[in-house]
Amino acid sequence: EVQVDELQRLLAGMEKEHRSLLLKMKEGEAELARLRSVEGDKLAEQDRSAQLEKEVAMLREKIHHLDDMLKSQQRKVRQMIEQLQNSKTVIQAKDAMIQELKERRLHLLQNLEMHDRIEHLIEKQVSRGGHSSRARSKSEYVSRYAGSTLTGPKPLPLIRVVET
Repeated sequence: EVQVDELQRLLAGMEKEHRSLLLKMKEGEAELARLRSVEGDKLAEQDRSAQLEKEVAMLREKIHHLDDMLKSQQRKVRQMIEQLQNSKTVIQAKDAMIQELKERRLHLLQNLEMHDRIEHLIEKQVSRGGHSSRARSKSEYVSRYAGSTLTGPKPLPLIRVVET
């Protein structure tokens, strides 16, 4: 009986140890599963991190490329603005020259008109003295200047020659 009691006690201790070991085994498996999960999460995080690093590098490269393109476009715009300003300066200079030429033309026409008027008056005086030359008709006088229009200041008044 003592041996049976001893065996039962040993058996109960073994059962207790068996349950304890089963519990430890289940805890170990759970910890292992958790570690595998954490490790899997770490691998997933590492993969995601590597993917994000690649995306960031690609975006940096695109931004650098876009910055280069933007700088190039800004240079082109500045060059176009400079060309436009240069063209405006040239146009203004040419406009000033055209205006000066118009004024010269106007003065030349006025001088020519004055010369013709003086010539006409001289012819009239000569014709009074001797009827050798005919007086110029108004239509001849107008047709001579029909091609040119006088714009600008009023023409100078006719100078009268008075005989003394």
